[in-house]
Formats: sequence, C-alpha cells, structure tokens
Amino acid sequence: MVNLTINNMKVSVQEGTTILRAARSVGIEIPHLCYWEGLNDIGACRICVVELTGMEKLVSACNTEVEEGMEIYTNSPKVRQTRIVNLRLILSEHDCTCAICTRSGNCALQTIARDLGIADPVYKDITERFNWNREFPLIRNASKCIKCMRCVQVCDEIQSVHVWEMTGTAQRTSVGVRDGLPIDSANAKCSLCGQCITHCPVGALRERNDTEIVLDALADPEKVVMVQFAPAVRVAWGEKVGMHRVEQTTGKLVAALKQIGFDYVFDTVYSADMTIMEEGSELIERLKHREDYSWPMFTSCCPGWLRFVKSEFPDYVQNLSTAKSPQQMFGALGKTYMAEKLGIDPSKIFAVSIMPCTAKKYECDVEEVNDSGFKDVDVVITTRELDNLIMADGINAENLPEASFDDFFGEGTGAGVIFGATGGVMEAALRSAYFLLTGDNPTADAFKNVRGMEGWKEATFAVAGAKVRVAIASGLGNARRLLTAIDSGKVAYDFVEIMACPGGCSGGGGQPITDGTEMACVRGEELYGIDSTQPIRFSHENPSVIMTYEEYLGAPMSHRAHELLHTNAEAWNLLPKFHTSYKSDNAED
Repeated sequence: MVNLTINNMKVSVQEGTTILRAARSVGIEIPHLCYWEGLNDIGACRICVVELTGMEKLVSACNTEVEEGMEIYTNSPKVRQTRIVNLRLILSEHDCTCAICTRSGNCALQTIARDLGIADPVYKDITERFNWNREFPLIRNASKCIKCMRCVQVCDEIQSVHVWEMTGTAQRTSVGVRDGLPIDSANAKCSLCGQCITHCPVGALRERNDTEIVLDALADPEKVVMVQFAPAVRVAWGEKVGMHRVEQTTGKLVAALKQIGFDYVFDTVYSADMTIMEEGSELIERLKHREDYSWPMFTSCCPGWLRFVKSEFPDYVQNLSTAKSPQQMFGALGKTYMAEKLGIDPSKIFAVSIMPCTAKKYECDVEEVNDSGFKDVDVVITTRELDNLIMADGINAENLPEASFDDFFGEGTGAGVIFGATGGVMEAALRSAYFLLTGDNPTADAFKNVRGMEGWKEATFAVAGAKVRVAIASGLGNARRLLTAIDSGKVAYDFVEIMACPGGCSGGGGQPITDGTEMACVRGEELYGIDSTQPIRFSHENPSVIMTYEEYLGAPMSHRAHELLHTNAEAWNLLPKFHTSYKSDNAED
C-alpha cells in the first residue's frame, strides 16, 4: 500500500493507482475532460492538474501515479487559477452556443465551466469550421471539438477502424477523417457504430437529427404512423429523462409514444423472434448440407458489422446469414402482412424505428433491403432522439400509467428480448435451433455460456448428437481479431455472432450518454433479467410468430419468407442515397 495525503486527508491506496483514482476513493472528484478510464489517459486537456508539495509544476492527475508520502492539493489557489486559464483556452476554440447543442445539460465542458464560475470569454474566438455532408447519419461539428482525442482512441483502440486522426500542429491542431478523406467516402471505412459519439465529452459528434421528419409524419392526417422499438431501448430510454432504472418500464414507454401521437406501437422483439426462426432455419439447412457452404455462418442483424465486413473482410460477406435484421423484417411485414391484418392501406403507412444504433439510419436507406413494394422502414431515430421527443412534449414519463402494445405485433419472448445483449442472438438462435432439430425444447438457460462481457467468447454445444462450435464477438476490434484468426486457420466455428458495439446493442452508439461510464453491462444484465421472468422464452413459441407463418408466410425459409425477410448483403451499397428531407440545424458551413 502507498500512504499519501490529499487535501489534508490521509489516504492509503494500492501501488500503481493514479492520483485521480486515489482522490476518487475518498470522495474527491477531480474535474477532467479528455480522460476515460482504460481508454484515454493522455492528460491533454490539463483540467485535472493538481499541486504536489515540493514541486513547482502542476501535474495531471489522470496519468500520474501516487508515491509514498505525497502531499496533494486538488483545489489550491494555484490549481484553481490554472484550471480556469486552461478551460478558457479550450472555450476559445469551442462554439459555445450551448442552448441549441445536442449535449446541452449533459456536457462535461459545460458542467466544468459552470462549476468554475466562468461566465465571460477572455480569449479571442478561434473556433474551427468546415463543410460536412449533413445527410450522412454521423455528423461532426468541428467548431465544438476540444481535441480531447477520445474519438480517435475509441475508433483506433476499441473498434480498430481508424476513421479519425489528428491533423495540423499547435493552434492548427484538429481532428479529421484519416488521409483527408470525406466521411461519406467508402475508403473512409466508417462503420457508423457511433462509439465516437458516445465517447465525445461535448457535442462535436452526434447522429443526424431525424425527429422533425417523425413530427411531420405525425402531423399528416393522411399517414398512419407505426413505431417499433428495439429490445435494448427498453432498458435505456429512461436514463436521459431522469427515471430510475426500475421505473423505465416498457408499459410507460408505450404510453409515452401514444401521447406523442403514434397510431400504432409495436415491439421489435416480435420480429427478433421472426429473425431467429429464419436465421435458425438457415443454420440448420447449412449444417445439413455443409459441403455447399462457406463456414462459419455469421449473424447479419447488425448493420455496423455489415459495413465493417464489407469494407475490411469482403471475402466473408458470402458467409453472412441472408436473414434481415429485426428492424427490416418488421418494416417488410408492416407494409404487407400487418397492413393486411389490420386493414390499413400500406401506401399510407409511415414506419418509424427507435433503435439504440446509429448504423440503423444507414440500413433503412439501403435500396436492396426494401421488398414490401415501399420503403420498408421510413425513418430511424435513436434512443436519444426518442428522449428528446418525450421531453419536447413535456411528458412526465415517470407518472404515466402502464400501457400495452397494440394487438398482434407487440408479443415477444425472452429470446427476442436478449437480442440487445452481446451473445443474445446466439443464445436465442440456439434455443430454437435445438427445437427445430430435435422437436424438444432445451432448458431455457442451456446455452448461457455465451453470455458475458468478454469481447471474444467461444463455446461448443451438443445438438442432436452433433457438436456445434460457436463464437461471439462484440466491438469491432474483437471482430477483427476473430476474423483474422479464422482467416489464418487458428480457429474454426460453425456459427458466429458479431455486434459492432462493445456489449452489443445495449452499448449502442444511439443510446443515452453517461460521460465516462460504459453502460452496456448494466443494461445487458437487465435484459437477461427480463428474459428470466418471461412466460415464453423460445422464439418458436411466440403466438404472433406462429400466426404469421400460418396465415401469411407458410414456413421459415419459404418462397414468400425469402422474398420479404432475406437479403443479399453482397449487393448492399455502402453509400446509399440518404434521404434528402433532413432539416438542417446548427448549420456550420
């Protein structure tokens, strides 16, 4: 143990502990901007500086380890003054129009400036400006960038995609797309995972705002507006609107959506169960005719992963399941079978998806994924955009009564719910694949070994006398390691689940942001908790799924199912024509 003093308090911590963590252990929070534990500790912002007795120069607390006998002051006059100067210099390069910033009220820079009592600018405004394709699902506002390098680090170290890089020197230092490429260039290789957004401490990065498109549709009396929301949304939507985790129930979310004005509210868990039926059946077909296919079979419901594999490992695109994502299956069924079942003219349906994901904004615009005769999903908004709609309407979600999904397509199973957690698609698929092969259900938790936050997991299960080798990866850096190992022959699998975001959709790039904290594990555990309490935990037992096949599709992998629920990812354009109805806000060019 190392003994030291912080603000005249005696402290004992393990050797190797940083000053920042040592102070936190006794309830002293040192302000910081660029630091993110385990990711970024470069001390670039100089906001976390502290004073050491006997040393004239201030040191950064985030990357300075404690030493025996240290006397540290985190709030001395010298520290306060230095922090204020450093923060004012940062603010001189930052667009401070906070009222119309997407991160207003949830911005580390704004909070620290307020806490330090900074009210007036002192230094000349030198904010950076440049053009950006504002139809692209990911938006960068250069005038808000504080050069903390978090986006660079998460893209390089966690996702291994290397989209961002530091350019220029001194006052002209900036962050840009690597090699000076435009972000909408295929060579930029952006997966649209959105991890740079969730790790940015300010509003320099955000998703394209599509809420006005939704509001326009809701105001159109000629449109019937359907909304679906993903499994991971139900365990995150209340965070931004100030609800306790146990209060953010699905019933209250349905009630909030009805108050906003949606005509029909449905559960993407229904189409997650449909995905399992199609994908599980496809896996069985491949296993029965192994010699006709390339192995392993990869899941295909994550568009960030699809963009990554098409850009980085194109030879493996043929290994992707042809099953569409739950979002797109819902859209295709919404404007065909569901429209017929509910007696609605499909041309009048406007389909909205609420997703924990920024890449879903790309997916819905891919022409090759639309098979209903219309645009299957008209617009995607993130969980954050959903919360903005709730707050804009002044809805007190905490006090809403519980409401139910609309008939037929709000029914889901525990298997569909766990789609939002890493390993969940694999586990749900194995539950139903076991039944489809044997005619009997396994125990619901028979495949729980695929759960957990490890970035790369593997397991082998006996199904109908055959061994099925599976692997799960979340985070594109882990996906790269796994694919490289498969490519070299070091490992071999039958079925692989990959999610672009660490922890799966629970940690998606469209989820509410808690600065400095990874929330995927907490949210994922909640999804497994929901699964454990569901009366039905197998996708093949979902009454609405059974009804859909009996009344419309016939059977999994039928001709009609292939027409509506499957796609050829090899034909997908990485740069589709994004919708042009986007209404500009915070114009910077």
